[in-house]
Amino acid sequence: MVVALAAETKTIWWITLGLGAVVAVVVVALLHALLRAVKQVERNVIVLWNTATSVARNTATSWQLASTGEALDAIKTEAMRHDALLSTDGRSRQEPLNRTESWS
Repeated sequence: MVVALAAETKTIWWITLGLGAVVAVVVVALLHALLRAVKQVERNVIVLWNTATSVARNTATSWQLASTGEALDAIKTEAMRHDALLSTDGRSRQEPLNRTESWS
């Protein structure tokens, strides 16, 4: 009877060890999947950071665009003055358009 009890106890221990090994393998697999997910998130965060800093660099001076139209009008007017001065008859070859006319 003691031998039979020892065999049952031995079987229970083997089953427990087998279940423990299965649990350990599952834990390792889940940790590996978590590590891959974290690495993928890290890569995506790096890409997002680079994109955001690029956008910030590109839009840092966008406030200056408001005065671009007026500056272009002034440059065009000055160019027409130079053209009139350099032409033989003293008149510009082409009349400058108003800003609203040039865009429509």
